[in-house]
Amino acid sequence: MESTRDKVILLVEDNADDETLAIRALRKNNIVNEVVVARDGAEALDYLFATGAYTGRDLSVPPQVVLLDLKLPKVSGLEVLKRIRGEERTKLQPVVILTSSTEEQDLAASYGLGANSYIRKPVDFSQFSEAVRQIGLYWLVLNEAPPKKVI
Repeated sequence: MESTRDKVILLVEDNADDETLAIRALRKNNIVNEVVVARDGAEALDYLFATGAYTGRDLSVPPQVVLLDLKLPKVSGLEVLKRIRGEERTKLQPVVILTSSTEEQDLAASYGLGANSYIRKPVDFSQFSEAVRQIGLYWLVLNEAPPKKVI
């Protein structure tokens, strides 16, 4: 049986400050899982589909959850989500939109494309830390992921 610690988080974030805050918040809350960081949408897709720099990555170990920003260079977060949902192997991959966007169209589009959750990044670090703690506890401890043979 896989332990909680073995579950990988894919953080797709182009803002270095937000990346640092998210990782710091996870560690502060004793979430010590490996965090793979993709700094643009193309890198996220490479990781998820084992292409580019991630050619040869073991596809039998999908991320437990993808924390996906929307405003990304190269490939937008919405396009990443669309590609995830469009592939049989990844269509059930848990994806949490973690964004600073307050645009209602982003919210609607995210859910329309199959996001599991949509969370606006709080500006205040303590609120951001609490949001990341709750995300981590829910998706890494409480949530039952789809069977790996489905992902």
